[in-house]
Amino acid sequence: MKNRLHFYKYQGAGNDFVVADNRQGHFSNLDFKQIALICDRRFGIGADGFMLLENHPEHAFCMRFFNSDGMPGSMCGNGGRCIVAFALKSGLIRENEPVVFWSSDGEHQATVLSRHGDQCMVRLKMRDVDFYACDTDMRTFLIDTGSPHYVSFRDNCQNTDVTGEGKRIRFSSDFPEGTNVDFVEKDGEGLIVRTYERGVEDETFSCGTGATASAMAMALKEHFPEGRHRIGVSTKGGQLQVDFLSGKRTGIDPVAPHAFATLPEGFHAPRDHGFCQVYLEGLATFVFEADLEIDL
Repeated sequence: MKNRLHFYKYQGAGNDFVVADNRQGHFSNLDFKQIALICDRRFGIGADGFMLLENHPEHAFCMRFFNSDGMPGSMCGNGGRCIVAFALKSGLIRENEPVVFWSSDGEHQATVLSRHGDQCMVRLKMRDVDFYACDTDMRTFLIDTGSPHYVSFRDNCQNTDVTGEGKRIRFSSDFPEGTNVDFVEKDGEGLIVRTYERGVEDETFSCGTGATASAMAMALKEHFPEGRHRIGVSTKGGQLQVDFLSGKRTGIDPVAPHAFATLPEGFHAPRDHGFCQVYLEGLATFVFEADLEIDL
């Protein structure tokens, strides 16, 4: 029996998503094949990911995120910004008032800083990071910012085979759970970042957790002093800003995330640096809304 899925299309720096309001539970039975079909760019709506906005007992809402292959995904920074813009459109939150919502890696705070037509400037608080690993030359970093990222500095990102090389690293035996792969080039005081995303299995126009991980890697590679830093990140789909408080760690040694529990040969994990008060900022844009008939 066909049912009607009312959906909304959003994009953040070219990272695009299908969003549906599931507070009544009407779409809870969607399976991975149906979600993958919705995200398919030739046979469906087309998107890098699918999100359901749901009720949460303690927070404003819950964000359930799925990769374009239909499988549940880890935290998505651009998706988080887009679902906050959707929550504003839905009347759940107000402009310039912080909101706390729940996602796969825990709670996140966000604020819609401004709204101009279909565009919202959204500032999203990301998770603190107290573990990273790097190679001896500090040109490659492993950082989990809600999703695991392999960050590789290059002299010229435009000449990098992002899909071919990214796929090889993503499916390497060094990373049994897989990893996202970022190719990064320093550009003045900022960065150029191109990302191969697991679950999409291709280069995306931008990746929020990847931009965040790349900015942290730059701070480590360039030996930024302790304190607050703000880094502009240029992606294929637009501009993002990442800012954080960077400093020396004290206390208990950090625990490696599951994706990086076993480090590849040549990598080591310093114990003396961490990042907190981490924010990802950029535009989240409403594209259109429509109905789709689908078996539910």
